[in-house]
Amino acid sequence: MPRLGRRGRRRSLWAESFGRLIRIPAASVSIGLLVFMLLFSFVGPLLIGYTGDEINLRIANHIPTMDHWLGTDAYGRDVLTRLMFAGRISLTIGIASMLLSLILGAVLGIVAGYYGGLVDAVIMRAADLLMSIPGLPLLIVMAAVLSELKVRPESRIYVVMILLSVIGWPSLARLIRGQVLSLREAPYMRAAEVLGLSAASRQFRHLLPNVMPLLIVVATLSTASGILSESALSFLGLGVVPPNASWGNMISAANNLIDFQQHWWLWVPPGVALLITVAAINVLGDRLRDVFDPRMRK
Repeated sequence: MPRLGRRGRRRSLWAESFGRLIRIPAASVSIGLLVFMLLFSFVGPLLIGYTGDEINLRIANHIPTMDHWLGTDAYGRDVLTRLMFAGRISLTIGIASMLLSLILGAVLGIVAGYYGGLVDAVIMRAADLLMSIPGLPLLIVMAAVLSELKVRPESRIYVVMILLSVIGWPSLARLIRGQVLSLREAPYMRAAEVLGLSAASRQFRHLLPNVMPLLIVVATLSTASGILSESALSFLGLGVVPPNASWGNMISAANNLIDFQQHWWLWVPPGVALLITVAAINVLGDRLRDVFDPRMRK
């Protein structure tokens, strides 16, 4: 039951859940790290004096200095600046692919669970077909086809978003469908039907809000999965390709023993950034599940 605020007004369940989340130390630290990474990636390039594209072979693979805090790469470009732009691309792809898969999975899951029958069978068989194929090998095959089609580097970013959303929606649709199957016979849904509300209104104004906590948890974890998948594709040269930078292709740039042993600043910073971001998202997702799932509460 919602608690009363300081002035006696009843707090909403969302406000109470958010307050409980903030009081969890691990969640607070994760939120702080994610805010820092967002500011680092999206605001940082505006405050630094480099664009990340200046080629100066005279200072190629230079160690970190006061002018270049994280050194330079094989083309003399500032690694710190490219790390910021890479974070911008990796985070954008992770968030955008999550939103696309969330919208597609939520809509198809609600429709399948609400109508059942043939509609449910068609949607779930399509989801089963995609889920029966391992995700990463399927992404590699699809990305390799795009490479053969000579897709421009600027367009590959958007194509990677679509590929990740295509892979991500089936599992989400199945989760939402299971929730809808248990909720569609609830008394409030019967009342909405008796009142003559349209099917779309019953699905998206009554069913959707009740599965929103599950959507939030799954969306958080899907963002981390999208960032890791994009980094894996870019590491293999099948995702984001130069001149665009991502954390995956920055790590891939240190592709020989000399770079690995002597030029640590080429691969350690993007690896640390990737580790911090994914770990913070996963910890936050676990804490969100603790807050929103009644079965996880003490």
